[in-house]
Amino acid sequence: MSLSIDPSTTGIICVECQEGVLGGTSILPDLAAAAAPAIPAIRRLLDGARRAGVVVVHATYEGALGAVDHGPAPLWRALGAGATWAPGDEATQVLPELLGAGDLVLPRHHGLNPSCGTELLPVLRARGITTVVLVGVSLNVALILLAGDAAQQGFSVIVPKDAVAATPPEYAEPLLNYSMRMLGRVTTVDALLEAFPDPA
Repeated sequence: MSLSIDPSTTGIICVECQEGVLGGTSILPDLAAAAAPAIPAIRRLLDGARRAGVVVVHATYEGALGAVDHGPAPLWRALGAGATWAPGDEATQVLPELLGAGDLVLPRHHGLNPSCGTELLPVLRARGITTVVLVGVSLNVALILLAGDAAQQGFSVIVPKDAVAATPPEYAEPLLNYSMRMLGRVTTVDALLEAFPDPA
């Protein structure tokens, strides 16, 4: 079934595509390696979305602002270095090839979920957004939590499978097929680009 996209009610959420996660100084090098093939696809999607008038939002993590943000989840041990990040640090910056002049950057300072207790979804709702396209990392935790939260709050969720990543890489397919498909529509970057209306 073909996609139909209304740019005025659609937003793309680019999750944690930042230097300290996917760049050369990543604190999660295995994830950065798994996500490397997705970066060009994300860039193509964001470029096409901007041309069509779709809102692009970067959900980044900027550290715990001096607080201890270590919960009992094992993932916190891997993310320990990120707790010392601060706004403006290189690690918190969106990858330059993915950042556009009109994009929104909405950082958070706590937790594993980009939308739990943050302004991400309220800002999109206030802009009239009813459909969110999720790209970035990772399918293991942040994207699945965000998809569940967005779906529960009444947003339609779309996930282009070639613009997301998991670690290990082979875990992406079952996550998409057996979890994401229960929360939204799984598609491809090319299908989304074809669905964007011609700005001309």
